[in-house]
Amino acid sequence: MTDQSTCTEDLNDLPEADERLARLVRLAARGFNRSLQMRLATQNVTFGQWIFFRILWQEDGLSQRELSDRAHLTEPTAHSALTKMEELGYIVRRNIEGNRRRQHAFLTERGWQLRGLLEPLAIEANEVAVEGLTKDEQIILKRGLAKMIRNLEQDEKDAVRRGIRVPPTKGMSV
Repeated sequence: MTDQSTCTEDLNDLPEADERLARLVRLAARGFNRSLQMRLATQNVTFGQWIFFRILWQEDGLSQRELSDRAHLTEPTAHSALTKMEELGYIVRRNIEGNRRRQHAFLTERGWQLRGLLEPLAIEANEVAVEGLTKDEQIILKRGLAKMIRNLEQDEKDAVRRGIRVPPTKGMSV
């Protein structure tokens, strides 16, 4: 493993060393998204569609509400993406279990075939991102990010218990 002094020296060599962690994580996420978007575009798939493909490849037949919850997106956003995916022949939506109002999304054969084309693109984007990091550094980074995510999720839950909710960003002045 890398010792703390080496980590500090490496960080001090970066122009981003004085940046706040939140900004660095946001910039890294933006870079990941753009890298993957460039690759997905070669298959005429959007980043939004990718999110739903990943979920449906794990559990096909989810409702729009379940998909929007798992993707951490609003239902109208999910509806738009799923409508486009249906138009492109990637999914079909149908009612199940006698519920006429709740539609579930199912991958078509074409949607399943895209998995073999799209997943390698995501792997490539990840490999580009971690280039130059040792395996130990990657493990430390993953553990640290996972812990940060859990901490921030707990912070939001604690705030809700205190009656504080995350305000919607739509309509907020900048």
